[in-house]
Amino acid sequence: MTISTNDFQYISKLVQDLSAIVLETGKEYLVESRILPLAKKEGYESIEELVKNLKTGPKNGLSTKVVDAMTTNETSFFRDIHPFETLKKHIIPDLIKKRETTKELNIWTGASSSGQEPYTFAMVLRDNFPQLKTWKINYISSDISHEMLDRCRKGIYSQLEINRGLPATLMVKYFERHGTEWQVKEDLRNMIDFRYLNLCEKWPLMPKMDLVLLRNVLIYFDVDMKKKILKQIQDLLKPDGYLFLGAAETTLNLNEDFQRMDYKQSGCYRIREG
Repeated sequence: MTISTNDFQYISKLVQDLSAIVLETGKEYLVESRILPLAKKEGYESIEELVKNLKTGPKNGLSTKVVDAMTTNETSFFRDIHPFETLKKHIIPDLIKKRETTKELNIWTGASSSGQEPYTFAMVLRDNFPQLKTWKINYISSDISHEMLDRCRKGIYSQLEINRGLPATLMVKYFERHGTEWQVKEDLRNMIDFRYLNLCEKWPLMPKMDLVLLRNVLIYFDVDMKKKILKQIQDLLKPDGYLFLGAAETTLNLNEDFQRMDYKQSGCYRIREG
């Protein structure tokens, strides 16, 4: 172990102050595995040296880079397939029926990571609902990491990333090969508006949402922050809109205004009527 208790505590506090993400004792291995490569990349010999420089004041966005390193989460195409099946078979058809007069859908993915989830959902829409080509689709996907947002906008993935969950038919249809990598075709990239958003700070003005995907994000926050985020989502959702959380997440004891929908392993919620 190359990270001291004091350095771990300093980085944990920094990350929580800037992102509200909680790094509890026992996560030293995670901090070390993420921050040591960053330290080397920035020209420091050790985590201790990086922390020492952080303490002297702003260092060319170094604090932001630390947060970026600690908020890069695990992801893949069609991760936990059940939610996407529920979206395809039930939720999107329901929203299409309800919005037939306006022909407009507002969608927000609250944690882009490296882009696999927002692009997965974009492919679900394009591949299964051709009628939406004439609709106005406002699709926002946000993240706290500027580095990840840059990756999302480029939409370039390694063969290993492609192999993790992406069906070959969709790879051929929506990706172009560039050497050993694959890039999302421009038409699909242009469908998504990738934006910076820190969930623990004041949210920018957004339209009322028909659908919010915030999967595997709440698990990183403490109870108070979870409650705050869910209340803000409640205010942002249209009364008949839908929220998707991760399989290990729930609104129970956090926001009783949400009702879990009876779709197997989908993490689908709606605001209770009345």
